[in-house]
Amino acid sequence: MIPANFEYYRPDSVAAALGILQEHGDEARVIAGGHSLIPMMKLRMAEVPHLIDLQAIAALRGISIEGGTVRIGAMTTQNELITHDDLLQAAPILREAALQIADPQVRYMGTVGGNVANGDPGNDMPGLFQALDASFELHGPEGIRSVPARDFYEAAYMTAREDDEILTAITFARTSGGYAYEKQKRKIGDYATAAAAVLLTKEGGKVATAAIAMTNLSDTPVFCADAAGALVGTECTTDALAAADAAMQAVIDPMQDNRGPAEFKRHVAGVILKRAILRAWSRA
Repeated sequence: MIPANFEYYRPDSVAAALGILQEHGDEARVIAGGHSLIPMMKLRMAEVPHLIDLQAIAALRGISIEGGTVRIGAMTTQNELITHDDLLQAAPILREAALQIADPQVRYMGTVGGNVANGDPGNDMPGLFQALDASFELHGPEGIRSVPARDFYEAAYMTAREDDEILTAITFARTSGGYAYEKQKRKIGDYATAAAAVLLTKEGGKVATAAIAMTNLSDTPVFCADAAGALVGTECTTDALAAADAAMQAVIDPMQDNRGPAEFKRHVAGVILKRAILRAWSRA
């Protein structure tokens, strides 16, 4: 189908984009890579009278690593996450996850900011950034504020970002230890039936710290603090894996859809989580 008529804007600065947002209010939307919004517009599920394309804003692109902090511009593409050598050293889980997103054509256009700002529970990056304890930088008419990724998601397609704000960057501390991003999907390009992001460190032959987040198993990404806590002080034994699985199952809420019934998703989530933990443990 063809979208309804709209006015198209291509500002070259964040300030200009914010000005257009303020001028047109809830009739305006920003677009990053376009993989979420454009299909909805074509299906007439979303009508956007004023479309603001962020592609020309150079300040929203790029990856920087200074000291122990990683900063990723919102318009950085998934492919850039894959090919950036310094990022691979600072946070290798990002490359592992990005390689599992859709296909190369999508990864060349799909942006990190679009992936996290849309609030789609099936997107891969929101849960991953929760595991990384990242913060999202939001620019609005009142200035700049930072929101932790673990507090950003409120419901499906609903986030802490206000309508007149633009997500401009993601920041987090560089990682160490073991990592894994495991994802089960029906076919290449599909959303996950279930996915797990796991980060852990080892000290004295046991887990010292851990972080776990699950994807597409609720209407928001699920940060599983208790599941991670079940691993701390263990050697990732069978009992520890079972305890982590039980804690994770207690906080997810999968719904039946074309990827299967809820019980099947719970089973897949358990399998994926255990695989991710064991792979992260082997790398720690």
